Amino acid sequence: MTEEIKIFGTSAEKGRWIFVALGLTINLCLGSVYSWSVFRKPLEQLFSAGATESGLPYMFFLAFFAILMPIAGGPLDKYGPRVITILGGVTVGFGWILASFASSMTMLAVSYGIIAGGGVGITYGGPIAVSTRWFPDKKGLAVGLTLVGFGLSPFITAPLARMFIDLYGPLQTFGIFGAVFLVLIVLLAIPLKFPSAGWKPAGWTPSKAAITTVDVGTSKMLKTPTFYGLWLCYTIGTLGGLMAIGISSPVGQEIIKLAPQTAAMTISIFAVFNGIGRPIFGWLTDRLTPRHSAVISFVIIFLASIGMLNAGETKVVLYILCFCCFWLCLGGWLAIAPTSTAIFFGTKHYGKNYGIMFTAYGAGAILGGLISGRIRDIFGSYIYTFYPTAVLAVIGIVIAILLLKSSKKDADTIN
Repeated sequence: MTEEIKIFGTSAEKGRWIFVALGLTINLCLGSVYSWSVFRKPLEQLFSAGATESGLPYMFFLAFFAILMPIAGGPLDKYGPRVITILGGVTVGFGWILASFASSMTMLAVSYGIIAGGGVGITYGGPIAVSTRWFPDKKGLAVGLTLVGFGLSPFITAPLARMFIDLYGPLQTFGIFGAVFLVLIVLLAIPLKFPSAGWKPAGWTPSKAAITTVDVGTSKMLKTPTFYGLWLCYTIGTLGGLMAIGISSPVGQEIIKLAPQTAAMTISIFAVFNGIGRPIFGWLTDRLTPRHSAVISFVIIFLASIGMLNAGETKVVLYILCFCCFWLCLGGWLAIAPTSTAIFFGTKHYGKNYGIMFTAYGAGAILGGLISGRIRDIFGSYIYTFYPTAVLAVIGIVIAILLLKSSKKDADTIN
């Protein structure tokens, strides 16, 4: 029987959407990493640093974001989302505040990169886990909406950072952001909680697929072909997207011959697609299965890659369309992967399971940065980066078709 629960004075079916709003707002704070480019030039001038050195804090941030996710997964299942999200929020805020005292890029790599990035890794899984458990009927949509904030964050944080940098300088801006993030995340985390075991929305009958889904522990999950298929697909999907984020402006300037200001403006357009990719692909994963949503994303990446291989000077519309697709699919995979993890392996061990799955994001970030950088150094143009993204998209389609099978088959494998 469905448990009668009140959330903020209303029914659970209505009140559970408050958790999505809380998670979305928390992710607006966490996604400020995508505004790092606003800080780069001012920091390069302040510390007399080169472009490679100024990218280190961003790289460390993404790396420790991915590293701390699986580590925080176990405690999230044990202690609940409130405690872990508060802990992560304090760490995020402390890292940003500590960055305001930095005297070198190395100190920023430690404070902003390792500490703040690690804090985001701790925090990130809490709101997602809350959405998956309160929305067994709409996992993909709820997770996608929860994560919209992460993708749209540059829309808010980038102009704010620019304004504060102009007024106070980059270091004081770190301190201001850190104080705000600490207070906001802690306050927003206080209401977070999981429903009681077995809770489901009134009047909702699980589909046959949902009924056959089993709660798989992490050790058993690692024995399934589905885990490795989803991990590889997640890596490929995020590799193309994170690479695009890193080279969007340089590609616009070097290949399409846009003015720097115009190239920077296109980032705002791309950020919108990064944000809406989450609910769109979350909804598709609910309606079409993880396999089909994955295949759709890889087809889009392949077409965008082919489009960029035919791009050149003045082909502004083609450039914008292709990069909107790359950013859309990055956002999409940040909904496909968590939703698919819950669909294939259940929600009981979700925090730890998705933490392990999220290491694919770190692998995609590192590989994407290395591939695009080396290709630019060797061939003298970013245009050649779109050959490997096209090939990887085809590989992703094959992997998705062969390995993203139903949880029932995996259940037979591990039992």
